[in-house]
Amino acid sequence: MAVREQLLDYLDHNLESYLRTWKEKIRISDTDVHRDKVEANGILMYRLVQKNIEKPISEEKIISLAHKVAIERAEANVNIGDFIYNVNAGRSVLMKHVTYSNVHVNDLQTILDAINELFDQFSYHAVTEYTKLKENELQEKISFIDETHQEKLSILGQMSSSFVHEFRNPLTAIMGFVKLLQKEYPSLNYLDVIDHELQQLNFRISQFLHVSKKEIDSGHEEWLDVNDIFESILDFIYPSIVDIDVEIQNDFPEGISIFGQQDKLRQVFLNILMNSLDALKAEGYPRCIHLYGERVNGTVDIHIKNNGPKIPTETLDRIFEPFYTTKELGTGIGLYVCQKIIQNHNGAISCKSDETETTFTIRLPYVEKNTQE
Repeated sequence: MAVREQLLDYLDHNLESYLRTWKEKIRISDTDVHRDKVEANGILMYRLVQKNIEKPISEEKIISLAHKVAIERAEANVNIGDFIYNVNAGRSVLMKHVTYSNVHVNDLQTILDAINELFDQFSYHAVTEYTKLKENELQEKISFIDETHQEKLSILGQMSSSFVHEFRNPLTAIMGFVKLLQKEYPSLNYLDVIDHELQQLNFRISQFLHVSKKEIDSGHEEWLDVNDIFESILDFIYPSIVDIDVEIQNDFPEGISIFGQQDKLRQVFLNILMNSLDALKAEGYPRCIHLYGERVNGTVDIHIKNNGPKIPTETLDRIFEPFYTTKELGTGIGLYVCQKIIQNHNGAISCKSDETETTFTIRLPYVEKNTQE
């Protein structure tokens, strides 16, 4: 009898022995939803080896079984380590099983090499498919979480919009009457303080409306001198600068213009400057905010730097997320709105921070005036 025929005859008559030994070694959970298919898959692999001994089989047959097993293992949520362990246990038991066939070891070597090759291919395709299935499953979960998070943000935004609109109407009336009082009684004490605080409150309300996307794209676009915007903001927040005793270094070059919505960009610069002032409150002297920038190739880079405390890395990674804040009374929407405004101007905003300084960089596209016109 030829060697291959002798070995095939032996395998036909000793399948039960192989299965019994293999099942004693493998790891199968009681909660495995495909527990009843494990033995059947073991038999299919055993028959695949027999066919390969009789005549080399195509890789497609190996892939077909590998994908079937991978799908079942993924559905059973089996640990990849246990999966590989069971495959290798099947290989080990089968290799040892074949040596009991009374076929001379020298005649077996080629067959054993072929069995090893078959198991290697099976393992590769099974693990590849298993990994792909698990990655798809993970992405689906991430997408579901993201969609749920966005739905919650949308609902919160709608609630915020409705809520702050109820405040804006009386606030507008109060601001109007304060302006009248300033005109009729210019020497009346504290009107300037009241007006400043009302402006701040109106600013916060506008932020909530931006989050709800009610006003994010409104506004007339025009040519703006960056330095003029900074000068007007510094005049506006002058009381806070004096109160905290901060040195302002405005080294932004004159004559650099950008094209955009003045109110929106002014809000971005104001928000970052106010955040810088808040950060410097906890610092000793000297306290400094440095404004500088330049035109670089096709962009205008605007830098707002302060010598306040370092922003921790875990916070730095999240500061532009909506409703994320480390302030006791913070809303967590200021920097999120800033990012949206800059993105709507086809720009980008970033932040870096270390033990000596924190710098916000706003990068906006530079467009020649004659081109835009």
